[in-house]
Amino acid sequence: MAAAAPARPDGPLTHRQIITILVGLMMGMFLAALDQTIVATAIRTIADDLKGLDEQAWATTAYLITSTIVTPLYGKLSDIYGRKKFFSAAISIFIVGSVLCTLSQSMLQLAFYRAVQGLGAGGLFSLALAIIGDIVPPRERAKYQGYFLAVFGTSSVLGPVIGGFFAGQSSILGVDGWRWVFLVNVPIGIAALFVVSRTLHLRHTRLDHRIDWWGAATLTLGLVPLLLVAEQGRDWGWGSGRSVACFVIGAIGVVAFLLVERAMKDEALLPLTLFQNRTVAVASGASVLIGMAMFGGLASLPLYLQIVKGASPTKAGLLLLPLTLGIMAGSIISGQIISRTGRYRRFPIMGSALLAIALFVFHFIKADTPLWQTSIVMVAFGLGLGFNFQPLTLAVQNAVSPRLIGVATSSATFTRQIGGTLGTAVFLSILFSTVPDRITSALKASAGTKDFQGALRDPAVLADPNNAAFAKGLQSAAQGGDPGPIGNVLKDSSVIDKLDPRLAKPLLTGFSEAMDLVFLVGAGVMVVGFLVMLLLPHVELRGGSAYSERGAADKADAERAAAPPAGH
Repeated sequence: MAAAAPARPDGPLTHRQIITILVGLMMGMFLAALDQTIVATAIRTIADDLKGLDEQAWATTAYLITSTIVTPLYGKLSDIYGRKKFFSAAISIFIVGSVLCTLSQSMLQLAFYRAVQGLGAGGLFSLALAIIGDIVPPRERAKYQGYFLAVFGTSSVLGPVIGGFFAGQSSILGVDGWRWVFLVNVPIGIAALFVVSRTLHLRHTRLDHRIDWWGAATLTLGLVPLLLVAEQGRDWGWGSGRSVACFVIGAIGVVAFLLVERAMKDEALLPLTLFQNRTVAVASGASVLIGMAMFGGLASLPLYLQIVKGASPTKAGLLLLPLTLGIMAGSIISGQIISRTGRYRRFPIMGSALLAIALFVFHFIKADTPLWQTSIVMVAFGLGLGFNFQPLTLAVQNAVSPRLIGVATSSATFTRQIGGTLGTAVFLSILFSTVPDRITSALKASAGTKDFQGALRDPAVLADPNNAAFAKGLQSAAQGGDPGPIGNVLKDSSVIDKLDPRLAKPLLTGFSEAMDLVFLVGAGVMVVGFLVMLLLPHVELRGGSAYSERGAADKADAERAAAPPAGH
């Protein structure tokens, strides 16, 4: 029989072998990262075309729910059966989901197909990070993270630009322009499958464990209602029957999940003993808070750029480039220093402090603040994220047994996603519940100014139907009638772009002040995150890869099993 191929050594992999494997992993991650940004830009066009603007939140919610729930399941199953088959399965499911999304004829259909996409996306991030945890020693891992950051950076810039381009086309090759937002995933996914099948050859010793299906079922029962109410509670009303039912069912599901996991012990989907490890517990708690602040900030910044600054979706994506550069710079700096010193604890602490400071400074940015000043704060926000991303995952992977790399990595990704989903829902709820009052206050403050009154009396201004409708709405609101301009702006913010700048100013001011409160709450969340991060212990980074250490442990187990009993 021929010897094992060079790509399947029992010892450490060479730099060339690692790079070869990285290509396939990065293509898979690029799919998931691109999809997050490309859909966000095009969702309004998609919703308009499918006549379901009021249902567009379901397309986001369905994707978040399925991708969050399956993340720990991928980690556990890949620990048992091996990473390659599940990473390939995740890519395949994602491709199928993308094709189905292309065929959508209604927003509810799209939501269902996005849920299928999410089933694949949940494995792309966590398994790629777990495979890196397998093949690269913690001390050396920082050297390779620049490649992944290039993927995130490229997708962050390309996503909004490509999404804006496709959404702006009526049709391409006879297919609606927005459908290409999903169709573009198919060739990339097929190429990723081919590369993974050719490069990812890691020997895996099957671990005979029970699969925690009850854990998966109770986790679903707990998370689905809670994520639903987090996303939809603002529309339903937080005290409505539907919201209360979701809270009760979700709480029962969470308690049941904890009881099942305690009973399953080491076989659990998310072993509770994992969280007895101080590093894992602190990193997980901090990840929830960082996820809230990160996604809350990332949801609010594009809205500020598009609504307050009047940028198109494509331009808003490009204006976020300083944030992307900050993430990349922070990750590369932290990675290189960790690689040389073996010390990682300082970076999450500094990163949390930077995030808190940046969010607090965002609180002072007004409607007329120059963009170059906003860009400087974006860089600081990005640096904070960069100092947290890789070091926290590294800390968790380094703190557990090499055989638990998959479940540990998925737990780190899982807690960040939970925080992100909650952060997006809570921060957007704060924003849209405070906007009406802030706009009303800004309109009252502007009502007596010379500029505003001059615009209202200018025949040339009132000749424009948009300005005339706005003036009429103000008059109606002043007489205690329909809220007019405020209600219209909340339904369709593009109204602001069509108004005379003097009339639009109080609306922009109102939105800006509402966003100030969002950023202030985010800063408060990150102060708590900073205090939690101070509890993170330093654990010496291992010199060997989990793959080689696990191989050595498997060999030792096999030798012990084959050895004759003592006394024979």
